Amino acid sequence: MSWIFGVNKPQNVPDLSSLGLPAPPPDDDGKGGGKVGGGGSSSDKSKMEAYRFDSGALERAAKAAKDLEKSPHAKEALELSQMQERTRQVDMQKQMKEFEAQAEQLKIEQSRVMQEERRKTMAEETKQNQLRAEYQDKLARRRYEDQLAQQARMNEDNLRKQEESVQKQESMRRSTVEHEAELRHKNEMLRVEAELKGKAKVDRENQDLNLEQIRVKAREHRETIMESIKTAGSVLGTGFQAFISDWDKISATAAGLTMLAVGVYTAKFGTGVAARFIEARLGKPSLVRETSRLTAIEAVKHPVTTVKRLWTNPQDALQGIILEPRLEQRLRDIAITTRHTKKNKGYHRNILFHGPPGTGKTMFAKSLATHSGMDYAIMTGGDVAPMGRDGVTAMHKMFDWANSSRRGLLLFVDEADAFLRKRSTEQISEDLRATLNAFLYKTGEQSQKFMLVLASNQPEQFDWAINDRVDEIVDFVLPGKEERERMVRLYFEKFVLQPATEGKKRLKVAQFDYSAKCTEIAARCEGLSGREVSKLGVAWQASAYASEDGILTEQMVDDRVSDAIEQHAKKVTWQKEDSLRPGQQTDTYVSPKQAASLHPNLKPST
Repeated sequence: MSWIFGVNKPQNVPDLSSLGLPAPPPDDDGKGGGKVGGGGSSSDKSKMEAYRFDSGALERAAKAAKDLEKSPHAKEALELSQMQERTRQVDMQKQMKEFEAQAEQLKIEQSRVMQEERRKTMAEETKQNQLRAEYQDKLARRRYEDQLAQQARMNEDNLRKQEESVQKQESMRRSTVEHEAELRHKNEMLRVEAELKGKAKVDRENQDLNLEQIRVKAREHRETIMESIKTAGSVLGTGFQAFISDWDKISATAAGLTMLAVGVYTAKFGTGVAARFIEARLGKPSLVRETSRLTAIEAVKHPVTTVKRLWTNPQDALQGIILEPRLEQRLRDIAITTRHTKKNKGYHRNILFHGPPGTGKTMFAKSLATHSGMDYAIMTGGDVAPMGRDGVTAMHKMFDWANSSRRGLLLFVDEADAFLRKRSTEQISEDLRATLNAFLYKTGEQSQKFMLVLASNQPEQFDWAINDRVDEIVDFVLPGKEERERMVRLYFEKFVLQPATEGKKRLKVAQFDYSAKCTEIAARCEGLSGREVSKLGVAWQASAYASEDGILTEQMVDDRVSDAIEQHAKKVTWQKEDSLRPGQQTDTYVSPKQAASLHPNLKPST
């Protein structure tokens, strides 16, 4: 009803005449509900003029109110007005809800845009960080290469200076020696000249006397020889005359000489044959370092050990050896195959063990021979080169000795690359090449008597003929975390707990969680070989023996582990330095990943 007070009539207000109500009176300009003051609707007037107070409009409103009260449709008009007001409120609430929904949608869209921008920003930051890290790594490598080059130049300068100094000292020493030799020679010549002059003077003075003595001695010597010849001639002539006149003596003499010659040659040949038989059956060849094959001397010295070995049943080939599960399964298959091959008198296969040192190659070779019922013999490749020309003979003796074994022999060649190198290289000598040829001749065919097992850290240096004789290759790797934990528990129990529980030795263990400590040690000892882990047990035992009260504490255990890790890191560093030198090769196999993981595990030792 705002139109009553001079406000413009709403568009949705119904016509009051249809309800029986009187229409509002028209304004001064002839239009009902016009603006107060009749100013019209021109756009140049301000909006405040449209709401200016008009007393006529008030009167008209009062009159309209009276007419509305008198009208029979007043109640319906009021209800209609209320309904219109509620409709407008509902429309306003609907619009507000729509506005709120739009605002929420805008917020969601804004949040999505912000998240997308943030994701792009993070991706760009990650890319920049990667580029920065790559650039820093490139700078670090370049800096390290520059340091290496500078160090190499410094080493070359120092070496050149040392060589120059050595050459100067050598030239000075040579000149000094030559001068001394010249002086000594002059003095010697003067002395000899003086002696010769003195002797010549004496000889000239005693010439007559010397000539007379020479004549007398010559006369006596001639007479003595003539008498001897006459006496011997007469005796021999008489004896020979008597000998040739008696045919029985001649026959007996001929028979005796014949039997003597036959006896001499028979004794010489028989002695050689017997010596070779004894050496092949009972002796140990010079190339063999260690063997389980019993000899007569060993059986006499150790009868109890001999009896035990004869009556001991073969055990598991991997007993006491901890390796990776797949490697254990493969080695167990090899042990079973070797045992059945020996039982069925089949041909043995030659195997190559390669990998880092201390990973159990020699240990498994011994266990394999014991498990299969064979004897084992261990030789080292470094023992062949010093033998020179005798290497060929020693190699033939060793394989003859191996073929004479009744139980079969497992020949384990450790560090085989020391003498089985390529024959085309200049580093190998003629004697070593001849020894290698003898080895190839003896291993050219499969054997039922012996089994060849080679171990090497650098199998790529083998001669191609050696690779042709290898039937199976087994790669021994460094122990993983689970294998190290099993090793630590085994050696901790063997070297620490068992001596402590027996009470026979001066060794006690402090109270701490052994299981958790073994797990922690296994995690720290990444990169260590099985031999190095076993040495930890010996180090713990020695630390307890060295303490005042003989008690092994947790701190002592950690100290020994830190020392072992630090020593291993030094070895790896030495190996890297050797590998960076031109023309040098390293004999120790260490994985780069294992070497890089050593330093973070170091803990300060107290």
